[in-house]
Amino acid sequence: MEQLKNRSEVLEDFKWKIEDLVASDKIWQERFDALIKDFKKLDSFKDNINIENLYSCLSLRDKVSNETMVLYVYANLKNNEDSTNSFYQSLSSKADSLISLYQGATAFIEPEILTLKEDELLKALDNDLSLYKQYINNLLRTKEHILSTEKEEILANAYEISQAADNIFSMLNNADADFGYIKDENGKEIKVTHGNYSMLLENPNQEVRKQAFKAMYKFYHSLKNTIAATYTSSVKADIFNAKVRNYNSSIEQALSQTNVPLDVYKNLIATVHKFLPAMHKYVSIRKKRLGLDEIHFYDLYTPIVKDVDKKITFEEGKKLTLEALKPLGDDYIKNLQEAFDNRWIDIYENVGKRSGAYVWGAYGCHPFVSLNYTDTLDDMFTLAHEMGHAMHSYYTTTNQPYIYGDYTIFLAEVASTVNEALLMEHLLKTTDNEEEKLYLINHFMEQFRTTLFRQTMFAEFEMIVHEKMEQGEPQTFESLCEIYKDLNIKYYGNDIIIDEEITWEWARIPHFYSAFYVYQYATGYSCAIAFSKKILEENGKDAYLNFLKSGSSDYSTEILKKAGVDMTKKEPIEDALKVFEELVDKMDKIS
Repeated sequence: MEQLKNRSEVLEDFKWKIEDLVASDKIWQERFDALIKDFKKLDSFKDNINIENLYSCLSLRDKVSNETMVLYVYANLKNNEDSTNSFYQSLSSKADSLISLYQGATAFIEPEILTLKEDELLKALDNDLSLYKQYINNLLRTKEHILSTEKEEILANAYEISQAADNIFSMLNNADADFGYIKDENGKEIKVTHGNYSMLLENPNQEVRKQAFKAMYKFYHSLKNTIAATYTSSVKADIFNAKVRNYNSSIEQALSQTNVPLDVYKNLIATVHKFLPAMHKYVSIRKKRLGLDEIHFYDLYTPIVKDVDKKITFEEGKKLTLEALKPLGDDYIKNLQEAFDNRWIDIYENVGKRSGAYVWGAYGCHPFVSLNYTDTLDDMFTLAHEMGHAMHSYYTTTNQPYIYGDYTIFLAEVASTVNEALLMEHLLKTTDNEEEKLYLINHFMEQFRTTLFRQTMFAEFEMIVHEKMEQGEPQTFESLCEIYKDLNIKYYGNDIIIDEEITWEWARIPHFYSAFYVYQYATGYSCAIAFSKKILEENGKDAYLNFLKSGSSDYSTEILKKAGVDMTKKEPIEDALKVFEELVDKMDKIS
């Protein structure tokens, strides 16, 4: 019986070096106490902002903002290492309160800026306030949605309440989740975890896949009403925030934050709908290749090419990733090697560790990468993906001032997926075995299915649920499942069995608690396909590296346009989906 290690049992070399961010818990507390005092310094600007002191005010705000994020990220990364650790649960809660204190302390700044004479403010942007030109122009763009100082302070103080649904689900999903045990094809008992679930779904034995699938979803169904109430509370918070800020809808507010037109979201869904016949055909091919009388959702992840063993250790994964990313140039590889050599990465799963993989950090320190590596091909692609995020963050923070030292969510999935696309191209070019090539082609198709198609389906689900609740239609576990079931039929076609469990899948998706986030995986994937072609075929490395360095120094769609990809048009999405269509036709001929 396989048992996960406790955090204390994991070797230091396999853990990230979190002390690079904050040296110790003791130092964290000292910096926390000092920061509370710094918040009070902002009071001198309250009801007193003018053109002459605005730079000083914004500089102080940036300083305390950076320190707030350092302490917040540290506390939450420590909590994510082991969510059963009560000390770090408490520290994370304390960090949440710090965010609320910061927002309360700075809530007056933007409303007061907007009371200044606009002509004088714009004139100053070419002189003393030049650093803040993009920031203030963007602020003026959203002027009608910024409230009075008093109202902004109320919203800031309500921050922790607005995060309650996300926090509750996180505890259910990470600290309390228990999926029990199943037996593998040899009768060996295995505990199902977030970390090994995808690997179990890739098992060639259908009974193992079925057991894992049912074990996973049984847990969520056991909490169906609790999770439904938690999720709908999150949606209600989105709707409340949109209304109070004078937006017509929650989706309008979400997209407005990065100045992304609503048409980008809707065009994505419409364009994917146009290519759904290719997805339906792929499901049929998968059923045929696997030799199944019926194909179920737990059959969608297992490789359709048998007898190709692609077990890849973490060391092998690093080596192949470095080789694949050489087209990005010597500087990129040097920085990637630095990340590998100096413990930017937390590699393996342990008891209580947050599920999945992610990158997080704070300005002034390198980013931190969390994995749950299990030696699969998917895990190597996840490594490449997350290192794309890490390098994007590294290049942004080392080339931009703090005010632009992060990139928007709309751009977040581009660099990560470029790395995956380059890794795929490298593997296909360096593999002579035809069955192995077919295996990789199938993996490439799965990236399209899970990123472009599946994330768009998630995006459509979010849009439908928010629209229904905005129209006053209450949602229950049953109604949410009905929406999700209809979408699965639409996206996957009539050849697949709609297992009852899959209609509950929405209940286990953490990203739904960050509304209208997931569509950007799909748009980012489309951008990445375009960038990877330019890098390999048109020597587009320099334009791409400039993209990585841009941070939020301009609007997201403008940054992409400068690098040669226009996401306000449908062509990048259509071009990416045509690649999928070609892969389906190629596999159809082989099968």
